Amino acid sequence: MMETPPPDARLYLRPIWFIDTPVGLDTHEFRRLAGGLIWFQGLEVRWAGAEGTAGKAIVPVAMFDDWQSRLSDAQAERVAAQMEGLTAPRAPLTLGERVIRFDTPQVMGILNMTPDSFSDGGKLIGDAERAADAGFAMQLAGASIIDVGGESTRPGAATVWEGDEIARTVPVIERLARNGIVVSIDTRKAAVMEAALAAGAGIVNDVTGLTHDPRGLEVVAKAGCPVILMHSPSAGDDPHGGAVKYKAGAVAGPTADMAVFDWLEARIAACLDAGIARSKIILDPGVGFGKALQDDTRIINNLAMYQALGVPLLFGASRKRIVGALTDGALVEQRLGGSVALAQVAIGLGAQIVRVHDVQESVQAARVWRGLRDAALVAA
Repeated sequence: MMETPPPDARLYLRPIWFIDTPVGLDTHEFRRLAGGLIWFQGLEVRWAGAEGTAGKAIVPVAMFDDWQSRLSDAQAERVAAQMEGLTAPRAPLTLGERVIRFDTPQVMGILNMTPDSFSDGGKLIGDAERAADAGFAMQLAGASIIDVGGESTRPGAATVWEGDEIARTVPVIERLARNGIVVSIDTRKAAVMEAALAAGAGIVNDVTGLTHDPRGLEVVAKAGCPVILMHSPSAGDDPHGGAVKYKAGAVAGPTADMAVFDWLEARIAACLDAGIARSKIILDPGVGFGKALQDDTRIINNLAMYQALGVPLLFGASRKRIVGALTDGALVEQRLGGSVALAQVAIGLGAQIVRVHDVQESVQAARVWRGLRDAALVAA
């Protein structure tokens, strides 16, 4: 008998028991994850109840309807919505003449226009032509989106006046956009969003999930552009500030991955209320932002859970602290292998976009993954 949660518990679905191909199976035995090339046969259902209680059940897909029938009405409605989110195909993004599909993984290249970038030491700052050339090279290597940022968000980085941020990013965006490159602007400031969108950027990527600048929601809604909502613990000047000590175990109430899920769910609701279409929303759980190593590893291992929110998922851990922490302190310039490994794990758990510094290597890894998935279907 599968365990049934208390009627007041809040439930979270995570796909498990992934299979290479559904060919030969009865349709009630599996589900397709988000319209991509991943299928699953089971669900880990976790819950957090009153007074810190928690638990979980393993539910085969074939028995999900029966298990759901034993829940309270509110719980049954919640898990039905999450199952719909897990299985609904993700609508493609149409940005001018470019279409970005999410039935196969996409790579976003990082283009930092900051003097204190932790990843490249600010080698492109002040040289828009050279920076644009770097963006063109990423596109030729297979990046679908170039993410241009003018303010470092590394821990302890100084804040940047919006005028300086605009001066750093807009000349680069103009050069890329007029050559047909899909550009996202990595900023949390409404004025920078406006300037970047006017210069040709098509996507806003806000590390605070549109919580830092009160006008952010209005700007994105008015533009009708896609937006990437990243989880960070603080809407203040330091997106790493206000870090939460999340629960560590299954008997201690909501854990980091659950708390991030709830936060992202609330940000989707805020965007919908502001007039932003669900089809324009992309989520990022914010690996490394105000989270301990055990929180990041839990989020990554349970990444497929965020597909239940029903929108594309972006994963960004390229060259981050977690790579060093898991590899005996590898320096930033020594983190290529670990970064590609994390991107590959994320793709295997359904991430539609991976945000990376090392585009060529990451695109190659994504294409190998795709080739293996295609081969498994043909072999079946």
